[in-house]
Amino acid sequence: MYEPVPPPRYGGTERIVSYLTEELVRRGHDVTLFASGDSRTAARLVAVTERALRLDANSREVLAANFSRELGRVFGTAEKFDVIHCHVDYLAYPFSRLVRTPTLHTLHGRLDLPYLGPVTCDSSRSATRSVSRSRR
Repeated sequence: MYEPVPPPRYGGTERIVSYLTEELVRRGHDVTLFASGDSRTAARLVAVTERALRLDANSREVLAANFSRELGRVFGTAEKFDVIHCHVDYLAYPFSRLVRTPTLHTLHGRLDLPYLGPVTCDSSRSATRSVSRSRR
């Protein structure tokens, strides 16, 4: 929701999300994408915000509030999904512990920051992957 999926310019995470989503749909999977309403996808789109926040000059919405709203929608409907794949780094860890739906967290950011140690330990029930060996 910070960038549309796929992003028109910048947006490495959103670009990866788009590639994964479109390929899963192409292979016949039923995929739901939680993103901004201006995203383009062959999957079922659940719009968390009307437009991507970074590109909307009129937006006064706070990113953290929107992540909370997005994660609430995803995990509030967790029983509808076979698996949840999160790309919001560690923000979804507490939510994934509250549901039975298997959750995969793909971490796109830095993992060597000291304050992340306790946070990642809280993710023991969820599968966590980084986007590269150097990130891991």
